[in-house]
Amino acid sequence: MTDPTDSRNAVAAAWFRTLRDRIVAAFEGLEDRHATGQPGRFEVTPTNRAEGGGGGIMSVMRGGGVFEKVGVNWSEVHGQLSEKAQRSMAARGVPGMDRDPRFWASGISLVAHMANPHCPAVHMNTRMFWTPQAWWFGGGADLNPCIEYAEDTAHFHAGMKAACDVHSADYYPKFKAWADEYFFVPHRDRARGVGGIFFDDLNTGDWHRDFAFTRSVGEAFLPAFLPVTERRVAAPWTEADREVQLQHRGLYAEYNLVYDRGTKFGLETGHDANAVLMSLPPVAKWY
Repeated sequence: MTDPTDSRNAVAAAWFRTLRDRIVAAFEGLEDRHATGQPGRFEVTPTNRAEGGGGGIMSVMRGGGVFEKVGVNWSEVHGQLSEKAQRSMAARGVPGMDRDPRFWASGISLVAHMANPHCPAVHMNTRMFWTPQAWWFGGGADLNPCIEYAEDTAHFHAGMKAACDVHSADYYPKFKAWADEYFFVPHRDRARGVGGIFFDDLNTGDWHRDFAFTRSVGEAFLPAFLPVTERRVAAPWTEADREVQLQHRGLYAEYNLVYDRGTKFGLETGHDANAVLMSLPPVAKWY
């Protein structure tokens, strides 16, 4: 089993960082093309684990012309899992957590809440996790419109399917179904959006194959999301549309605080709470 200093871990962390840089540049490009006032820009803040052992970069844009709030975070952290996190990992089938609780993890996490209610919110992440007994990849992307357009949903899913099909004909139906299950809000008896793909604990035994698939998912994100945004960003909207958007954001916040695995893991492992909770919308409503 590899050590956290293994070159494969470094390669994965560097690629996640590169993907973060590309997305930040693309989103600022959207602001340059479509903001009617001053284009939004990301505020970049270093982050650290409370107990030491790495950190990351929190990049958040607030009050842009296209993005009301968007966060694109990258992290590379390591240390020892808490007893609670060890139990959580053991429950997921990770062996040997009682013998050696060391871990290493790196990834990119993105959530965008849009200014125009006709533009869908979106989430994407890709990550790698290591322990002395196991390693795996995870991630995915899902679209969260408050006002759904069938052609936007079809375009986004086509991008995710194409990324999967390059690697296995089984991946898209499997990971789409997983997303439909994972991004469901039980206490509201509804999905939080129109889905996408979700995968976790991916370890086929071939690290290079699994990393290649994870890269494909990350690289598919901008082609799947940017055209949808370009199509809707200038659409006129009403106060009624804004109300629908704010109520949908309430659903999104409920899901992320109650069910999201990444939120729980980030808080349990002592990562910067502001970075972990950057997924929350800037304004939301409940009735």
